[in-house]
Amino acid sequence: MQMAVVGLLAGMVLGFAGYFGGFGAFVVVAVLGAVGFVAGKFVDGELEPGDFFRSRERDGRRR
Repeated sequence: MQMAVVGLLAGMVLGFAGYFGGFGAFVVVAVLGAVGFVAGKFVDGELEPGDFFRSRERDGRRR
């Protein structure tokens, strides 16, 4: 499925949640969608837990 279609579907879901459930439902759907996106990236192998929890180097250099 093309990313434009995925974006269209996500926008429609958020629109319906906002229209029928109000702003609170919109926020809940948006947050759960983001969590699902990150979980999908983990399952696909595109992200690793170390990408979020890297320690800083002690000599002050940044990567």
